[in-house]
Amino acid sequence: MKKVISTLAAMSMLLSMAACGPKEEGGSSSGKEVLNVWAFTEEVPGMVEKYIELHPEFGEKYEVKTTIIPTTDGAYQPALDQALAAGGDEAPDIYAAEAAFVLKYTQGEAAKYAAPYKDLGIDVDNAISAAEIAQYSVDIGTNTSGDVVGLGYQATGGAFIYRRSIAKDVFGTDDPAAIKSEIGPGWDKFFEAADELKAKNYGIVSGDGDMWHAVENSSESGWVVDGKLRIDSKREEFLDLSKKLMDNDYHNNTEDWSDAWFADMKGEGGKGIFGFFGPAWLINYTMADNCGGKAVGEGTYGDWAVCESPIGFFWGGTWVLANKDSEHKEAVGDLIEWITLDTSDTGLQYMWANGTYNPDKPTKDCVASAVVMEKSDGAVDFLGGQNMFDVFVPANQYANGKNLTPYDEKINLLWRDQVRMYTSGQKTKEEALNDFKRQVNDNLAIEAE
Repeated sequence: MKKVISTLAAMSMLLSMAACGPKEEGGSSSGKEVLNVWAFTEEVPGMVEKYIELHPEFGEKYEVKTTIIPTTDGAYQPALDQALAAGGDEAPDIYAAEAAFVLKYTQGEAAKYAAPYKDLGIDVDNAISAAEIAQYSVDIGTNTSGDVVGLGYQATGGAFIYRRSIAKDVFGTDDPAAIKSEIGPGWDKFFEAADELKAKNYGIVSGDGDMWHAVENSSESGWVVDGKLRIDSKREEFLDLSKKLMDNDYHNNTEDWSDAWFADMKGEGGKGIFGFFGPAWLINYTMADNCGGKAVGEGTYGDWAVCESPIGFFWGGTWVLANKDSEHKEAVGDLIEWITLDTSDTGLQYMWANGTYNPDKPTKDCVASAVVMEKSDGAVDFLGGQNMFDVFVPANQYANGKNLTPYDEKINLLWRDQVRMYTSGQKTKEEALNDFKRQVNDNLAIEAE
């Protein structure tokens, strides 16, 4: 059974949950035990359905109730928080959290609800080692007591995704091994490449947001350290990097997720754009849908490749957690282990990596386990037949999972606004920094160091 809840319905749910009593023993009217799965998209619930399809004996014993509340307008977290606090029959047994707010549930104020994986019957340390799960993902999913309470199924280490035709025109080759040396390592090399691209009327990126995710997740520290706002030197440098992009006309000055940003993926912007920073999901679920075609030769489909980023970073991801009060820990453990740690050919990650998970949409994606990717075929037509795993497997090892905080979603919005004010000439750098610090304090009661 599945229910998708709108923002208004989610708010109504918060009121009704207050009346819920303690969770009772027993199952559904069908006689099966009930597992409650909460998520913000259909992705994790779909995985649970796939597990039951492959393990019919599980479906004979358990009935799954799915609640999906989109993150639109901030509806998901308050509803999830209330459901976890209220307990009772409707409390989640399994719940999903994305990178923008996952630390709240693994290390922050809501971490008290999360069950250590070891309490679910998972030999977690050995399984992580055997699957070669990227360390950044483990760090993010580890609570303050050192127990793993969440892991992902995707790998979201970042690379540079570039147009082959532009690479050939400007650099004489589209070979990823050569292009990575043209754009990096480091930002000095990147801007040297931007000059060469500009000479032929190309932009190196669509907007400064394309660089921000690489900057943000390569910093040494997060926004909040010991209860104080800290502006890491690499993040502060983003003011200069963004200004350099603007002043030298190195981009089309778009904002990420805008129509203009998508137009640059089609090659229909003000000037041709060389590339985007991102993980495999950006290729599969954003660029492929906005490239203007579905096959090689249509739009920019097939005219892309990936190479190592000038700096290591990751962007996004979903972590799967379990309620410590779940009455079905063994069943929950079986599901979570299959999603996050199983490296067999019948595990979720192998099917996800090889495009066999959904036969109607055979999309190959990067997964959490390096072992799975190393034995999988990552060649995709969108990238001109390139095996993207050759780039993304090492990219995951460069990512840093220790610079996130539970406040990132809100603070990033404030930061990006101030950066735009500075680069557009509406504020000085000092004014932008001071206003940013003030807004963080006003909105989150967090003072600067």
